[in-house]
Amino acid sequence: MPKVRVDKWLWAARFFKTRAKSRQAIDGGKVHVNGQRIKPSKELMLKDQLKIRQGWDEKIIVVKALSDQRKGAPEAQLLYEETAESIAKREATAEQRRAAGQHIASKGRPDKRDRRRIHEFLNKN
Repeated sequence: MPKVRVDKWLWAARFFKTRAKSRQAIDGGKVHVNGQRIKPSKELMLKDQLKIRQGWDEKIIVVKALSDQRKGAPEAQLLYEETAESIAKREATAEQRRAAGQHIASKGRPDKRDRRRIHEFLNKN
């Protein structure tokens, strides 16, 4: 049976664009295997359950096949299956975000007027 590292598999399954990014996600605690925090060198087995957090979304997937080669998206989707409860939860949270409205976008760096107001506020307090 072939052995595949978690970081390689995440890259091959197209969850991350590079192995370095998949490694950073694992080191950052954004990927768990069977409920445990792992290291990038952990070897995956069939039917392992992965919890992957990407941005606002959290996916719970089950490993269906192992591969260490990155291929097209249709082939990559055959490597895993997302659980039904994970799909429902992601759609519910996305709906909540849409209902609450988009986050307030910052207009960027403060301009001259804003800086004057900030300095005035700081000097008073």
